[in-house]
Amino acid sequence: MDASNRPPAEMLLKSERQYREEICRFGKMLHERGFVAATDGNLSVRLADGNILVTPTGMCKSMMEADDMVVVDLHGRQISGRRGVTSEIGMHLLVYRLRPDINAVVHAHPPTATGFAACGQPLDQPLVSEIVVALGCVPLAKYATPGTPELADALEPLVPDYDAILMANHGVVAYAEELEKAYMKMETVEHFAKISVVCQTLGTPQLLDDAEVGKLLLARQKYAGVTSNAPMAPKNGHRNGVATRPLRSFGDAFRESKRLVYSAVSLFFASARLITHYRR
Repeated sequence: MDASNRPPAEMLLKSERQYREEICRFGKMLHERGFVAATDGNLSVRLADGNILVTPTGMCKSMMEADDMVVVDLHGRQISGRRGVTSEIGMHLLVYRLRPDINAVVHAHPPTATGFAACGQPLDQPLVSEIVVALGCVPLAKYATPGTPELADALEPLVPDYDAILMANHGVVAYAEELEKAYMKMETVEHFAKISVVCQTLGTPQLLDDAEVGKLLLARQKYAGVTSNAPMAPKNGHRNGVATRPLRSFGDAFRESKRLVYSAVSLFFASARLITHYRR
């Protein structure tokens, strides 16, 4: 196995059995928090020999046991395990191939973040300083059928630069140098999405400007546990210090206009209520 495909020395301290138990633990947490339902989602870890330990197909993530896991090589060939490998193994292998620094991948369908993915909206606005530091931008990969090579093709341009990606009409994939951090990034994506919904509902998000975002990105090294190098701004759609999503069609323009009208109407009624209150 090429040295570039091996985990760093500190990762070798854990045994395969410990990794199996970790996958069960975080799989259960995904299910308990509503990030997956039924048999959705999958998790994997890169082992010391460069092979991949991954969740099996067709199992609820809260019901897995350590012996249910499957081992595959970097070509997806099953080496061991009594169950079948997840159909989405190609997505995991792509991340490991493009990111030698990554040793764990988590894929789930957290409802709020997946809602953004289903609406064709990336999470690319610098709304909260902690999220800028911990995660950066969460771009949107175009739709591709799950479990097919087309999904890897859609993700490939984004994996090198980001640590979490929304997949259109599908879900979220997050990855890190260890499984706990990959899971935490998944939680942060969902947290980011919930904050974004509140901001869209209120209609007046105050975005951090480029200068403030730059300071936060430089400060990452000061925060324990933060290892992300992902930028906050997407590769396009960032203009004059304000993160924007390009309008790709008439439908996009119509939806944006409707959102602005809704915000204006909400502001009008809020102002009317305030005036009525003070007149009393």
